[in-house]
Amino acid sequence: MTETTTLIILGASGDLTERLLLPGLASLLKSDRGVDVKLIGTGRSARSPKEWDDVVKTAFNGDAGSDLAKRTLASSEYIQGDPTDPAHLEKLFEASVGEPVMYFALPPAISTRVIKALEKVKLPEGLRLALEKPFGSDEAEAKQLNQELLKVVPEERIHRTDHFLGRSTVLDIIGLRFANRLFEPVWNSDNIEKVEIFYDEVLGLEGRAQYYDKAGALVDMIQSHLLQILAIIAMEAPASIDAVELRSEIARVLRATWVKDGDPVTSSRRGQYTAGTISGKDVPSYSDEEGVDNERQTETLAEVEFEVKTRRWAGVPFILRSGKGMTKIRKEVLITFKPVPVLPAGLTGATSPDTLRIEISPETLELGVTTNGKGNPLSLEKSVLKTDLGKPELTPYGEVLSGIFHDDPTLSIRGDVAERCWAIVAPVIAAWEADMVPLEKYPAGSSGPAEWKTSQEA
Repeated sequence: MTETTTLIILGASGDLTERLLLPGLASLLKSDRGVDVKLIGTGRSARSPKEWDDVVKTAFNGDAGSDLAKRTLASSEYIQGDPTDPAHLEKLFEASVGEPVMYFALPPAISTRVIKALEKVKLPEGLRLALEKPFGSDEAEAKQLNQELLKVVPEERIHRTDHFLGRSTVLDIIGLRFANRLFEPVWNSDNIEKVEIFYDEVLGLEGRAQYYDKAGALVDMIQSHLLQILAIIAMEAPASIDAVELRSEIARVLRATWVKDGDPVTSSRRGQYTAGTISGKDVPSYSDEEGVDNERQTETLAEVEFEVKTRRWAGVPFILRSGKGMTKIRKEVLITFKPVPVLPAGLTGATSPDTLRIEISPETLELGVTTNGKGNPLSLEKSVLKTDLGKPELTPYGEVLSGIFHDDPTLSIRGDVAERCWAIVAPVIAAWEADMVPLEKYPAGSSGPAEWKTSQEA
């Protein structure tokens, strides 16, 4: 792509823009996939040209040396206004060059109002829309949002972004599965005992109450990111890695995914951190954090067991967990294999199962296998084979932006999939709202409630 395009960021005064979007853009601009981008930030908050320039330069950090980055910095501007006002949207389009991308760094309710306002505006040719998760707040709202979006632009120009699909480790799973005879033949219920996907953080609320207290761990992580990882782990081999085939296989898996036994009460757990210490720093109880509404009973730790009702995965539990304020970072997929049916007489030891650990961050691969002991060869033991996976050229958001700018929705969520993910977790949300599953407490800096057990702590 050689022509200039414009990136319009709605909600540019927010944390997402400074912490993730702009650094992602910088990583793209310095790569060989870079595009010529004019950057326009907009929001209700006022920002002087210097203030906006400082924000962009700080976010670009050391990635402002390329010609593309220099041009983006020189042409960037901030236009204050209400994104739900058609007149303001027209002003943004008038300031654009080429085929613009409008990125919604906004809450779902405001995004819906912006989309309705776009229906009243003469749109520039080639307009693409990129929306952050959560996509709606339930299945019905996601369906309505899809219908509104299709009144504005066709499906192929809608990018429902999930930056997890831009993570190099998640993409590496595809190569690991389908390019290795070692794994693909055993990637099924005959050989795999269970699949666990963890995303535990040591961070607490960190001032994100406005969003997080309304979402919680279930919606923030499991409903979106972790279900996408489940789909990539469980999908059949696509004919090609493109927007049609890959997304079709992801959709097929998620249509077969349900809460285990259809019982959200026995198949889910939730918790909320209390006061504790993390890395020597005192952390207040979630309930005492500024902006928290305790009547919501928002969970900071969520775990749900799912099943994928296909021939390949019949009977294999998929356990998805995400928590804040934990004792250590744990971001990984852990696949536990079944034991061999029979051991030859005389072999002893090595009671722990073989495992495959795919760390999302840092990017590593660890295979735990049973081997003969170093002393007594008849006493088996566990050996670990570990390798670092390739460092990505782009940040996850850089990968996502590359797909948007190059009109490639491969790493975007398809409309029906966005709706399906809400349908999958709906029984859990209903059970939790009805208080059928207790909100357990755990000290910040711990591994969760005392009675929670997890597989093979990293």
